[in-house]
Amino acid sequence: MKKNIFKIICLLITVGILCINKSLTAYATGTAGTTETSTIINPTGTVESHEELKELNVSNELTITYNDGNGELNGSLRILITLTLIALAPTLLILLTSYTRIIIVLHFTRAALNTQTSPPNQVLIGIALFLTFFIMTPTIERVNTEAIQPYDQGILTQEEAFEAALVPIREFMYEETLVKDVELFMDIAEMEWDGKTLDDIPTSILIPSFIVGELRTAFFLGFVIYIPFIVIDMVVASTLMSMGMMMLPPTTISMPFKILLFVLADGWSLVIENLIRTFY
Repeated sequence: MKKNIFKIICLLITVGILCINKSLTAYATGTAGTTETSTIINPTGTVESHEELKELNVSNELTITYNDGNGELNGSLRILITLTLIALAPTLLILLTSYTRIIIVLHFTRAALNTQTSPPNQVLIGIALFLTFFIMTPTIERVNTEAIQPYDQGILTQEEAFEAALVPIREFMYEETLVKDVELFMDIAEMEWDGKTLDDIPTSILIPSFIVGELRTAFFLGFVIYIPFIVIDMVVASTLMSMGMMMLPPTTISMPFKILLFVLADGWSLVIENLIRTFY
């Protein structure tokens, strides 16, 4: 009996609380709670002019602002472009610098030694990156002096800074590019060139011409590196055949002699020195 009475009392109290409770609305008060003012300036969908759009408390994620015909990208779009350039940075580093020639020659050197994965790819890539930085230092300093610093100081606009940064890179590529490669892509694009002036070469023509030249030079250097190691293979193979050891692979015997010859001749210094001198 007592339990039933207790349940009835609890039920009545719950019903009373639900009946008495009222819906509450939150407002930001202007002066110590005496004036109730809504925080919403202009609700979404009530804007009728461009000026009212700026007063909305709704964030626009991507906008372009134009003032008197001179448009500048806002912060969000700049971040988007920066992230895009970061994604393309490996490609630009590989194709627009000395990296391509260096990494190919280093791989040819390892293949000529027949050491399989020694040095490993990570080591070769690291060596190629630091050698690229060493070779490209004058170009990087010019880009910093002629483009980056003036842009930070407000002397150059974004477009002017981009064009100024491209000039040293174009000059570096042009010095390493053969005339016949430029003429090849000029003929394909049905464009005319006097064969002397860099300014008349579009960047879209200069880049593939530079890449083709780098591949040609790298493979030629790889052939030169292979010659002494091929001689060692031939001597070892002929010696094994004269001894009647047909079943023994010549590469197994010749590899220690290759490594010994490479170390005694200070091969890495010779390869890297002559590789760097091809850019000067």
